[in-house]
Amino acid sequence: MADSYNYPVEIERDEDGRFVVTLPDFGWGATDGATRSEAFAEASDLLRELIATTIREGKELPEPSPATARRPLVVPPVQIALKAALYEACRQAGISQRSLARDLDVAENEVRRMLNPEHGTKTATLDRALRHLGKQVSVRVGEAAMSARHP
Repeated sequence: MADSYNYPVEIERDEDGRFVVTLPDFGWGATDGATRSEAFAEASDLLRELIATTIREGKELPEPSPATARRPLVVPPVQIALKAALYEACRQAGISQRSLARDLDVAENEVRRMLNPEHGTKTATLDRALRHLGKQVSVRVGEAAMSARHP
């Protein structure tokens, strides 16, 4: 199970001069922008969608490969990172939604919403479920990637 959902991106210019971004760990999906900064910002939305689709399809999330100078990390929105962590923790523990709901003393529908990438779930609720599964949420604030800070 990954301990981070930050993935490296590859940014290249296409024949029209636009900056095209891909996330090689997923093997599919691309986005672009008129500037490197715009393309990098779009990459976070793409990463959110790639994670959400993987969860919806019940597939395994790829392990993030290391960042390099030519492959900077893109960070997904916090909500989707927490849902991905819960999804992976449930898979790793082999626990069903029904069992998790019973253990947390909530309706099974609530657990389905926790795992639904499209449903807004309170951070405290996701944290509680992750703690139940033996995981601890840690937040780190660092400098923004250079290409994301400057237009």
